[in-house]
Amino acid sequence: MKLNDDLIKKLEKQYTPSTMIDMEFRGNDLSFKTDEEGNPILLFIGKRTGDGNVRGERYARTLKYDREGNRIKDHWELKGKAT
Repeated sequence: MKLNDDLIKKLEKQYTPSTMIDMEFRGNDLSFKTDEEGNPILLFIGKRTGDGNVRGERYARTLKYDREGNRIKDHWELKGKAT
């Protein structure tokens, strides 16, 4: 599954730093972990099981900054199945 533009726009927002956030988006359950600045960096997308975990796919985000703090790379990569 490829991440669509609407979901990527939602994931570009700042959230509470260093937390795991659960939400629903277009019929899919999402859980994502944020870094110390509040950027989502680890995403689980699929269906939530009875124990609260998401079964589906796992994505990791690469964020790179230059010396002035400007973002030069922002990329989501599929890492495999989430069970």
